[in-house]
Amino acid sequence: MLNQQVIESSLDLLTPSEMQRKGGIDRSLFCNTVNLSKGDPKTKRQEILEYFDKTYSLYEELFAVIASDEGYFYKAERLRHPLIFYYGHTATFYMNKLILAGLIPNHVNEKFEAMFAVGVDENDWDDLDETHYDWPTVKETQEYRNKVRQVVRTAIEQMPLELPIQWESPAWAILLVIEHERIHTETSAPIIRQLPVKYVQNTKIFRSCPIRNNSGYDSSGQPKINKKSFPTNELKKVEGGLVKLGKTDPHYGWDNEYGNYEESLEDFSMSKFLVSNLEYLDFVQEGGYDCEKYWTEEGWRWNRSTKAHHPLFWVPIDDFKPAKAFKYRAMTEEIDMPWDWPVEVNHLEAKAFCNWKSEKLGKTIRLPVESEYNRVRQLLYGDSNPTDWEFGAVGNINLEQWASSCPVDMNGKDGFYDIVGNVWQHSETTLFPFNGFRVHELYDDFSTPFFLGQHSMMLGGSWITTGASAFASYRLSFRRHFYQFTGIRYVESKNSVVKKSTECEFDPEITACIELHYGQQSENFFKKCADLCIEHTKTTGGSFDKALDLGCGVGRATFELAKAFKEVIGFDASSRFFQTGVRLKKEGKIRYSLLTGENKFEHKELEFESLGLEKIKQNMHFYQQDPFNIDIKKFNSFNLILISRLIDQTNQPDLLLNSIHKYMTKGGLLVIASSRYWNNDDSEKVIEKQENSEGSDSLKSLLQAHFKEAFPPVKITNTDKKIAHLAFFVKISDS
Repeated sequence: MLNQQVIESSLDLLTPSEMQRKGGIDRSLFCNTVNLSKGDPKTKRQEILEYFDKTYSLYEELFAVIASDEGYFYKAERLRHPLIFYYGHTATFYMNKLILAGLIPNHVNEKFEAMFAVGVDENDWDDLDETHYDWPTVKETQEYRNKVRQVVRTAIEQMPLELPIQWESPAWAILLVIEHERIHTETSAPIIRQLPVKYVQNTKIFRSCPIRNNSGYDSSGQPKINKKSFPTNELKKVEGGLVKLGKTDPHYGWDNEYGNYEESLEDFSMSKFLVSNLEYLDFVQEGGYDCEKYWTEEGWRWNRSTKAHHPLFWVPIDDFKPAKAFKYRAMTEEIDMPWDWPVEVNHLEAKAFCNWKSEKLGKTIRLPVESEYNRVRQLLYGDSNPTDWEFGAVGNINLEQWASSCPVDMNGKDGFYDIVGNVWQHSETTLFPFNGFRVHELYDDFSTPFFLGQHSMMLGGSWITTGASAFASYRLSFRRHFYQFTGIRYVESKNSVVKKSTECEFDPEITACIELHYGQQSENFFKKCADLCIEHTKTTGGSFDKALDLGCGVGRATFELAKAFKEVIGFDASSRFFQTGVRLKKEGKIRYSLLTGENKFEHKELEFESLGLEKIKQNMHFYQQDPFNIDIKKFNSFNLILISRLIDQTNQPDLLLNSIHKYMTKGGLLVIASSRYWNNDDSEKVIEKQENSEGSDSLKSLLQAHFKEAFPPVKITNTDKKIAHLAFFVKISDS
């Protein structure tokens, strides 16, 4: 527990630039997440409004750390967009999701809401080509954010509201977008931290912990510490037992928190403290970064490619004698190395350190698994969360103490320190779904792209983990070479480490879609659609340069179009579906378990080669895009656009059809597969021409400003025995 007198007395150690803000911790934007069941609708609406306003303002306060406009466009992290993207992204997310939820009728700025829509995570569909982006100015982005704030406030004021708030409630959608911005407050901060110091400044909220009693070097060049009081790490016993996981508290949670998971643990030992900068220094000085035996195969590849020799936020001091020395990069400044603060590393470095530590101690040391961490947290704090404890009383989390790490011995209970907060703790667990996992329809790819074993979990929260993310149930994961505010706690344990990645697809919606696209090879609907597109493009004398499969699902038609077109792009609003196509293209096969009856599954494997598509996979790509607001700077001049089934799945078909011409070349072929505009019979015929049908007339009327009908419509029986019609239109306009 952090003593308030310690906080106040430590203000004497503030740097001159901070002294003007002397006066304690700024709580003006502090706000806990909303209880979903307690209270009455009128009071709850005001709570949600306050939570939104403080979340929105906190995010802007974070970006106020950037001292000049130039910093917004400096690419601080090569694997991420420049920071201007993240400043606009959360506002765009509010708009796009709340339009999808039916709580907002119209876009504020369609261009921004396409450009700022999709971030990056080193997925095959990420787009880091900066030539594809025409970033707005900081002023324009701020003006956009101001407009979005008012639109969202109005939506909150006018939405239906009943208690308790549940998954299907309009208010759940509001909390979803608010908590998303809370997540980005945390994930944007490490990128800002990597900006050159000249681009950052202190603010009233974001200032570093001033407690630096063990910092810098003495006159002999050794770390300057108080040897009598310095926190020396040790392993402490933890009693095993049954761990139960799965969110039950009445607050917002993400999809991967729900369901249930149980694991019985044997007794194990866990480090008393997080690994400090001083403890990690031994690993650095003993050549740990140059010794391959400590690193995993993935870790050694990263090590050699980056030429890393120390943690990212350790800044070498030039010409320091007699040994190599470091300063420490905090959010807004470089300071003397705080030896008793936790080291911050990526997962690969954490694993290497544990292997080195094993050799030093003669024990088997590793990172904890999710259940081991939660065992300790539950023993110490039960099921309590930030809404249950006194402000600043449990840990350096939720911005309750500092806007930086603090000494590893400052927040403890019953012999363990920083179980909650300070920095996240790397773990051996890769993100996996609990039993009973299900996706939320508004954000169905929040978790599913990360269940493939490439994202390792982080535990416990950091100083900037706020809102629902600061709850014990929150489950965070990142790629193993990414940096967040994350450190190391280690265990000696006989408990098993089971990698629970889902290399075999079990999601019933996805597996049904895979079977629909790939399982039936004769008279396959998606293959037939693509074949007709190719046939009619030839008949019209059209170009085979560029095609778009809009609403591509798991990608069968995208692949088939690539047999004839030089470049084919598959779009879907959710990466949850098209990642199947990405995996098939990349790995050559996919495994899935098809539900065939109650609790009965048929395990299947699909090989790319069996489809006869192996030679064409290099000229097609998948991207995540809102089909109703496509980024025209990146995606344009298509010679063919196929819209298969998407028209039937949306309640706004006119919005799509009235804008589709913008993305096509004159003379390009638009093919629409739909049952919306026709009255279908139960014909068993696979293909049947439908001359002068009512549906064709309806489409002609919608499209007549820019298209003319090119061929009579064709009726096709889908692979799932449903009837659809293909209509063919040639673009005639110049616009």
